[in-house]
Amino acid sequence: MTVRPIRIFGDPVLRTEADPVTAFDAELRQLVADLEDTVRLPGRAGVAAPQIGVGLRVFSYNVGGQVGHLVNPVLSGFAGEQTDDEACLSLPGLGYPTTRAMSVTARGFDQYGEPLVIEGTGFLARALQHETDHLAGTLYIDTLKGDARRQALRELRRVSPSPRR
Repeated sequence: MTVRPIRIFGDPVLRTEADPVTAFDAELRQLVADLEDTVRLPGRAGVAAPQIGVGLRVFSYNVGGQVGHLVNPVLSGFAGEQTDDEACLSLPGLGYPTTRAMSVTARGFDQYGEPLVIEGTGFLARALQHETDHLAGTLYIDTLKGDARRQALRELRRVSPSPRR
């Protein structure tokens, strides 16, 4: 079991668009195993490869006791809306109301290159959107608006020497 350390806000890998996976090999399978081991810790709903310092389009999730992964995800079928507190392992101690689609379809591949489709609603939809954002170099605080955004940016300036974006 390999639990990898989480990169924290300010690390450039979190703001860099991840590269598509092109080789479905033993190295990818080890990355997926590490991501799934890392997401299994209590209180974790998802971990994207950039959060463990790897710039590839892969994430793991742990929602409702179901642990899985998705390689090269593409989201579609956004429907409805939900607003709830959202947090991020890379922004420890922060959490803000964030609006996401209530349901979404995630298409990609498993670690062997086989097509995979995940239909997510509620919290799973939130996790799929959050983790896919990480692969684009986007953090959930980037989606905040108004007072919540101002409060988040103030808090980031307080806890981080050089907040970005």
